[in-house]
Amino acid sequence: MISRRTQVIILLMKKLLTLSLLFVLMSGCTLTNLAAKGAVQKRVKIIDQISLNGSPESKLPFSGISDLAYSLQEKKLYLIGDRGYFHIFAAQFDAKKSTLQFLKSYQIQNKNNPDSEGLTFNGDNELIISLEGSPQISRISREGVIQSDYKLPQSLMKKANYKNGNSMFEGVAYHPQYGVLTAAEFPLYKRSNTHQTIYAINGKEWNFQAESDPNSAITALEVMDDNNLLVLERAYNGISKPLFITLKKVYLNQCDSKQRCQSEVLAKFNSAEGWGFNNFEGLAKVGKNRYVMVSDNNQYDFMPTILTYFEILP
Repeated sequence: MISRRTQVIILLMKKLLTLSLLFVLMSGCTLTNLAAKGAVQKRVKIIDQISLNGSPESKLPFSGISDLAYSLQEKKLYLIGDRGYFHIFAAQFDAKKSTLQFLKSYQIQNKNNPDSEGLTFNGDNELIISLEGSPQISRISREGVIQSDYKLPQSLMKKANYKNGNSMFEGVAYHPQYGVLTAAEFPLYKRSNTHQTIYAINGKEWNFQAESDPNSAITALEVMDDNNLLVLERAYNGISKPLFITLKKVYLNQCDSKQRCQSEVLAKFNSAEGWGFNNFEGLAKVGKNRYVMVSDNNQYDFMPTILTYFEILP
């Protein structure tokens, strides 16, 4: 039996943890005001930031958002979550703000592989999803129904090549020249931690310098207006240590004979300096030089899902 003194200590520790989490939550809700204080921003301008919620009418949870994709023609933002949740918002992004309204939610029907991580549109205006657990990239309908799977290179099909089952296809993007691109969260087995790799499903590869922060990982990809790649990297090492979020441009057209490509840090956000403790995992292009990134609240109801709308400056 636990002593009365031990019970009091546990209660005090829980209260301290709650206060810490409240502080984290508050810091995450003031990102726009604190962005300049907690970021090395070379070429990124924060335009707007909002807290996203689902609808009480939806029977599906709105949490654990992993990625998003925007249709300029439809004016709709599509979002996916860690448990196969698929949400749709009416969305517009103008010069000064973002405006979103919840529309519908669906459950992606993929029982053997529910962990959806990446989302984008292909050249035929079809939605593409990437999944973990078992490596998979598939076409899905606007209602979240998986329609067909892409054939993957042999090296990406082997589960043993990945760090674990939860570090597979974190991001997916479509390139007009190279087709469907993806990346694992961490370098594949036996590859150096100093470089990350972008894979085209036709077998082509590009390598670039990884961030030096411990546990730096790729969480999202997006093709830019000049057909180079915008990469979102995150370095998480526990709630007591700083969280680093990095936006990096990878120049697919500036690579050496070993396909090691030039890269440039566009912005780096540090939770210890006021940026907020938000786990950004999703990235989508919403206009010329304009993008949004979304945070994953890791299924915690008290944590917000933050949508950050930003511009990449020339």
